[in-house]
Amino acid sequence: MSTTFSFEEPPRIIGTVTKVYSGLLVIGFALVPAFLIAYLAFFQDPGLKFESHAFHEIAIAAATLEGLFVTYVTWRCYLSSGEPLLRWLTLGFMGFVLVYALHGAFTGMAHHHIWLFLLYGPASRLVMSVLLLVGLLSYHRPPDAVERRSKPRPWLAWVAVFVLIDLLVGLIATSPIAGSLAVRLSMEGGALVFSTLNVMALMLRRIRSPLMVIYGISITSFALASLAFILGKPWNHMWWLAHAIFAAGFFLLSYGVVQAFRTTRAFSTIYTQEELMARLAEAMARTENALQELQRTNHKLEQLAATDPLTGAANRREFIQQVEAEIARARRGGAPFSLLALDLDHFKLINDNYGHQVGDEVLQRFVQKCLKAIRPYDGVARVGGEEFMVLLPRAALDVARSIAERVRGAVATEEFHTGTGRAVAVTVSVGISEFGRDGDTIDTLLRVADERLYQAKHAGRNRVVAR
Repeated sequence: MSTTFSFEEPPRIIGTVTKVYSGLLVIGFALVPAFLIAYLAFFQDPGLKFESHAFHEIAIAAATLEGLFVTYVTWRCYLSSGEPLLRWLTLGFMGFVLVYALHGAFTGMAHHHIWLFLLYGPASRLVMSVLLLVGLLSYHRPPDAVERRSKPRPWLAWVAVFVLIDLLVGLIATSPIAGSLAVRLSMEGGALVFSTLNVMALMLRRIRSPLMVIYGISITSFALASLAFILGKPWNHMWWLAHAIFAAGFFLLSYGVVQAFRTTRAFSTIYTQEELMARLAEAMARTENALQELQRTNHKLEQLAATDPLTGAANRREFIQQVEAEIARARRGGAPFSLLALDLDHFKLINDNYGHQVGDEVLQRFVQKCLKAIRPYDGVARVGGEEFMVLLPRAALDVARSIAERVRGAVATEEFHTGTGRAVAVTVSVGISEFGRDGDTIDTLLRVADERLYQAKHAGRNRVVAR
């Protein structure tokens, strides 16, 4: 049994409004850091600073460890799906970690060599923003070949590139040009530009899958973090806010990666709520159809298991179950019932003279005549080669004898015209037993009916014996 729930569809305007509202919520959530930046830009005291080298080192160490973990999870997703976006996302995380770690390592030199401490931060964000933009441009491209995904040489080559970037940043930090504000602004500004281009490309391509929405919010946070770093100065509140905004975007993007790892191992095959509901509806419809087909098949199997394949009558097992159920009803309510044991006379001669095909047709026509002669709720069963039984619910001996004579007469007075065009004369002998009078168990009733059937045979056949 299946239950179907129907819901009235809401007006189309409601669907449109909720869709717009949902989009505005996403945009508003992505721009929350912008309000914080604006607040500090207008109201912070430039003289307030929080300079704690230990806290900074611990925070960078935690960020490095988390970055390594997320890099590994992203790489595992890439190995599974082969999505180019995940390849570039892995490289983006890796490049950020390998460059950003030195920002924390040189914290102790903030007073002695400020540029060696500062420049690795914007450099790491610039590297990551460039790689993420390249990754977005590869979104929905065919997956990489399996043999390419796990080759160590390309990954090691990228590690070498990131180490080279570390050395290059170190050279710049120790060179005379490091003191120029343009060096830091160019790196941080570059990160801001590439992150903004990333967001614009995402919007222009109308990529709206759930994980890519997370991706877009994260990239927006990276762009706003770079803006906050440009506006801030080392150790002031804007500078710390920039760290917090970037960390929030990083955490959110890592959440998307973990969700991909726990589901499809891909960014492009995570479905929206609408897609999930549509797929669920399709799956439910397929399941409903499968259940209905299974019920039909089970019904057919039950019929096959309970039916004689040649004549369509019930088989012996089904007949025994029907008699047992009738015995239980008779014991509860006291209503009588009777059994008829029938056997076609000289059936072996029909097979010998006309062939087994004609014999099979005779058996089929015999069942049809029985069904016409008995009551609609009586049951016919084939229990042997040419042996049949009839169950007569709520029929005492006199009613059973009348029905048995009607069956015998219908068989004896009509010729059996088979498909071969031959007319075959057939008669039947019948024995009757009644529940209660002749016994109250199925074995006794069957035995008595068989004994009276044999009496009919010995008395000359084509007759009914009830006592």
